[in-house]
Amino acid sequence: MIETSALKNKTVVVTGGATGIGFAIANLFSKSGAKVAIGSRRQDAIDSAIQLSNSGILGHTLDVASRGSVESFFAWIATSLGQVDFLVNAAGVNIRDRSIGSMAPEQWDQVMAINATGAYNCIHSVLPQMRARQNGMIINISSVAGKRALALGGVAYAASKFAMTALGTCVSNEVCAENIRVTNVYPGEVDTPILEQRPTPVTEDHRQRILRPEDIAEVVVGLASLPDRVHVPEIVIKPVSQQYY
Repeated sequence: MIETSALKNKTVVVTGGATGIGFAIANLFSKSGAKVAIGSRRQDAIDSAIQLSNSGILGHTLDVASRGSVESFFAWIATSLGQVDFLVNAAGVNIRDRSIGSMAPEQWDQVMAINATGAYNCIHSVLPQMRARQNGMIINISSVAGKRALALGGVAYAASKFAMTALGTCVSNEVCAENIRVTNVYPGEVDTPILEQRPTPVTEDHRQRILRPEDIAEVVVGLASLPDRVHVPEIVIKPVSQQYY
């Protein structure tokens, strides 16, 4: 286990934190001594995550694509936990219709609104307080589809994750002199509920060969545990069996 004493009593916010990678990250941060709040669109998913974690995680409904919802969420964070030391943008979505010929324009809008604009909305809300105290860290859970435009992810998903890549890099360059770190994390295939949106069902054998959400959580918490002077701009983590080209 990575040394995480530096995280004790730090405040961590994880969007998309009720399931999949987001939940694994929130759970490990909480077990490492941080104060953790998760956001998710569904209250029932939040309730299940809090019960499953059993480590003091707080939760509140959040639609990252809605600026009003984001503003309300971070107002609740300020009242409940105070300043945000770490923001993890883990909310994400994909669709079954992944080619430009098969998907509808409304599906493009949905994916871009959650994966790209959603990350922007949350960064926009939390960054002013980080800049005011010249400290903080933002971690964007992107995808290898944000580094390589693969058919596996699809047109809309890849475009949204490339947008997240550019967002994180540009913001990082803008605020690095203010002691604020921004890291883009690019997972390969991970066994999460988003697999249910694959055009072709994933076999059990395939699931066994890919990453677990806990693998990504170990990387993210490790990055957050590094001294403030250390910045890892981006990191790719993938299954051994997955090609990277």
